[in-house]
Amino acid sequence: MAQDEQPQIYLISPPEFELNNFSDTLSQVLDTYDVACVRLALATRDESRIGKAADLLREVCVARDVAIVIENHVLLSERFGLDGVHLTDGPRGIRAARKELGQEAIVGAFCGASQHDGMNAGEAGADYVSFGPLSGADLGDGTLAEFDVFQWWSQMIELPVVAEGGLDLAQVRALTPVTDFFALGEEIWGSEDPVATLGSFVSAIKG
Repeated sequence: MAQDEQPQIYLISPPEFELNNFSDTLSQVLDTYDVACVRLALATRDESRIGKAADLLREVCVARDVAIVIENHVLLSERFGLDGVHLTDGPRGIRAARKELGQEAIVGAFCGASQHDGMNAGEAGADYVSFGPLSGADLGDGTLAEFDVFQWWSQMIELPVVAEGGLDLAQVRALTPVTDFFALGEEIWGSEDPVATLGSFVSAIKG
């Protein structure tokens, strides 16, 4: 990231939500703050449910010139006219997703706390990698993505990096010099006022 640039906001949907209510809330957030990308990350495998959410959120995002990707469902990304896919299994699947979706699609990869997986993801054609979580929910073995992972990446690798999972204001302030995006989900949707809560994160980024 260039020294004079600040990280951008990347939003992750809740794993479950009421379509119209969340659409309205997302619209308010996007109308208030600049957001680079929205990720549809529903827990359900019900394609009808995912499709309805994809159609609704795509309309919200397209109207505001915000990219929208879907978590893991490569074929559904194409079917519902989304901008790409976010894969949660590191570098695996990136080449296949790129072949399926084409060069213009966004293909991102979550790589836990592994710099090695991040580099492999980049070599496989990912547009960005994300590391996390930073606190709270762990990766199964208690591993968290430490500051050093982002610092090393920002110094050595040009591929954009995303910080996600269990972010708080102090972590955002610390990571602002060494990350390109902050992916926020439950950090804001779980609050009573998502717009105001996101505002606190934006203020932390600006210092």
